[in-house]
Amino acid sequence: MHKVSKEKSLRVAIFGAKGYPYVYGGYDTMVKELGERLVKKGVKVTVYCHRSLFKDRPKQVNGIDLVYMPAIESKSFTQLTHSFFSMIHACFSKADVIFVVNSGNGPFGLISKIFRKPTAINVDGLEWLRPKWKGIGAKYFFWASKMATKFYDQIINDSDEMQKVYEELFGASSRVIAYGSNPGLKADPTLIKKWDLVKEDYYLIVGRLVPDNNADLIIEGFIKSTSKRRLVIVGDVPYKDTFAERLKDLPDERLLFTGYVKDPYELAALYQNCYAYFHGHEYGGTNPAMLKALGYGCAILALDTPFNQEMLQRGEYGWYFGKTGEEVSEVVAKAESAPEKMKSLRENSQKGLTQKYDWDHVTDQYIEVFQELANKS
Repeated sequence: MHKVSKEKSLRVAIFGAKGYPYVYGGYDTMVKELGERLVKKGVKVTVYCHRSLFKDRPKQVNGIDLVYMPAIESKSFTQLTHSFFSMIHACFSKADVIFVVNSGNGPFGLISKIFRKPTAINVDGLEWLRPKWKGIGAKYFFWASKMATKFYDQIINDSDEMQKVYEELFGASSRVIAYGSNPGLKADPTLIKKWDLVKEDYYLIVGRLVPDNNADLIIEGFIKSTSKRRLVIVGDVPYKDTFAERLKDLPDERLLFTGYVKDPYELAALYQNCYAYFHGHEYGGTNPAMLKALGYGCAILALDTPFNQEMLQRGEYGWYFGKTGEEVSEVVAKAESAPEKMKSLRENSQKGLTQKYDWDHVTDQYIEVFQELANKS
């Protein structure tokens, strides 16, 4: 393959998420934010979409070329089979570089190796430790992440702490490019009246009701506290689940489960008017929900993990609690007794969104990686 000159448009194929402009999770948002900016900077972008999720299938949206690939539809194999077919298609395409998200797609780098297509993969968090992947699922993600380090030309982590994990576990070097953040929307504060809420009279949790987000720990610790404020839990799971149902059945009138809040302005209003935001996410690197909380000016109370320490700059932009109900109760008591400190955290949190988390800066870093890979081939 030849070098890509500055005059010739760089061609990048992207897959591993649900597609474009589908925005549901972190990877989908990343594909949207990165893809649109790459196009504006003159890069030719092709995104592979899950065919079953798109009734309308235009060939191009916002300058991004779209390919709709099938998959074997099942709980365990939809994403993997979609990625397998996408990788083969991308290897036969004119793409100069293939960019893949999700470490579960690690083994497919062998295909691109055979075709000698330059590749980069964003491997995300510690998938093999997440409670939802038990037994064979956890073993697969660990193995797939290891394979990613062997088959892809460039490993990308979104935090310094995750870079250390890949170095220690797999002896693999990687490049850190953080997940980006957009400045928070300004929302009408009266929107929270929909839930009979008053400004700064509630704590907030936002995220799926799954064990690795530790909503159970936070809720049970909050119940033990003497706070007169409410605890608002935004999020759910899209299936019947005993873990989520048990939480919703806890008998405390201070708890408010809103379910999913799909209106971005309502969600922004909930963030912007809370007394403090609880962040219990445990296994990721740069977490999009934490970036939102910083962008919306929240006082943040976070589970003490290396990733959350990094994002809040070792306590400069938030407080931490350990993984026990007692420590949650203690941090609530501390927050209740320090309204001025909570106010200071709210006023300063947006300063935590340094250039590192700016989508334009993130895009420039990816272009640098893609150009290097294309010119090496």
